[in-house]
Amino acid sequence: MLAARRRHVRATGAVAGAVIFGVVPAVLVSACAVLPVAAPSPTPSPTPVVLNGPKPTSFAFLRAPRNAVRGDSLIASQRTLVTHLDIPWGVAFLPDGSALVTERAKRRILRVGPRRTASGELTVTPLTSVEGVYSNNEGGLLGIAASPRFARDRTVFIYYTTKVDNRIARLRLVGPRPRPEAIVTGIPLAGVHNGGRLAFGPDGYLYASTGDASRAGASQDVRNLGGKILRMTTDGRPPPGNPFPGSLVWSYGHRNPEGMAWDASGRMYVAEIGEAMWDELNLVQPGRNYGWPKVQGMGRMAGMTNPIAVWRPEVGVTDGIAIIGHAALITCLRGQRIYLVDLGRPIDFASTRIVGAGTGEASIRWRPAAGVLGRPLAALVGKYGRLRAAIVAPDGSVWLTTSNRDGRNQPVAEDDRIIRLTLRPAAMPGTTGGSGATAGPVPGEPGTALPTQPGATPGSTAGPTAGPTSRAPGRTRGPLPSPMPSPMPSPMLSPAPSPRVR
Repeated sequence: MLAARRRHVRATGAVAGAVIFGVVPAVLVSACAVLPVAAPSPTPSPTPVVLNGPKPTSFAFLRAPRNAVRGDSLIASQRTLVTHLDIPWGVAFLPDGSALVTERAKRRILRVGPRRTASGELTVTPLTSVEGVYSNNEGGLLGIAASPRFARDRTVFIYYTTKVDNRIARLRLVGPRPRPEAIVTGIPLAGVHNGGRLAFGPDGYLYASTGDASRAGASQDVRNLGGKILRMTTDGRPPPGNPFPGSLVWSYGHRNPEGMAWDASGRMYVAEIGEAMWDELNLVQPGRNYGWPKVQGMGRMAGMTNPIAVWRPEVGVTDGIAIIGHAALITCLRGQRIYLVDLGRPIDFASTRIVGAGTGEASIRWRPAAGVLGRPLAALVGKYGRLRAAIVAPDGSVWLTTSNRDGRNQPVAEDDRIIRLTLRPAAMPGTTGGSGATAGPVPGEPGTALPTQPGATPGSTAGPTAGPTSRAPGRTRGPLPSPMPSPMPSPMLSPAPSPRVR
């Protein structure tokens, strides 16, 4: 089985589909270079993120009857862009079309592209190693988001684990050894459930997803930063419009949300890792309580907001989310697949019904209302292993990162990788990003010249990961998942859920 997968992975690298950035290639500077930047204002106002691209294309065919459409048939092309990374976690695009990628355990920020190597892969250049990062199981250097003013201020925002907390910091990529400046501290820390995704919303403010740090009660306490979606200024302060005065909390009752994205209308969707019963896709609104730990999946408890779709753990452990037109693309770690979900129009919870149980699809449930939400379709099942980040690239394609070197799967020689997908119909609008997206290329902006990490060769590839691959204590690799999971029991209120393997 493993040998067959290795052969299959190598074959996918040759699938046609070029990345088109349409920008002037950047010039990498030496490790000692300092970039001239404009002096930042003390309290800059938010810069709205422009959602570029044509009018979203309808994905009405996702509502077709069961067996009428297969998820893989909706993928137009797939190609491996980069190999030999080490647990890539966060991705953020820069104005010139290159991307910044974090490596969780190595605490490095890499620049990927826009140029290519002789083999056709995108170049990978280490920019810096972040000081103070503590990698423990799921912790380390996690999310990254580029400032909407990056072409001028060379600033990114990072989410990372220290020995005392999780925190969000501002980092100016200028000079040989940039140092993080913390803007939010005190986010609960644990070996698991650290959250960690960062993204700028369409309103220009910075959003962060935080986990409950294995302390479920934190999610229901709005004074605690754990188990929340946070919204803040670039100084780490509560902006106008937050639902709780003086607080960064935007929504609460989350367990371990790790994917965030917005559609063209500004609606926010969050992919959340649940416990032993259900993973969730939530339509997030300010001040809402999403139930954890009182409710898993879809319940009937007063004051709780239900998700719009849920997956069983064996086909899920949802992580990243990207939105292309009216479709959400959701990555799965343990399920080793993506789901394509037609989002349609806003969900009317008052008139929805739960679909899935009793239809042979008890492992997936969703909430259709007047044709609003279609049946989630699985694709790429077992093909690339564990899939983590998903983000819309400036050319409208979707980048996925694998997470096969995190101790919970058997990696192949090429792992970890970045995969590029395009979806049908052929002209996909890049209307919004996901899991750390920025606005994409900005017409008229200069190229992005960045300092490189001392000792790094600009434009080099990541190279193979040295040494044997280890597993986290107590974790199992697990076999490749089955595309047809067996039915599971109905969702229940679960005050004391049991732990599960991710």
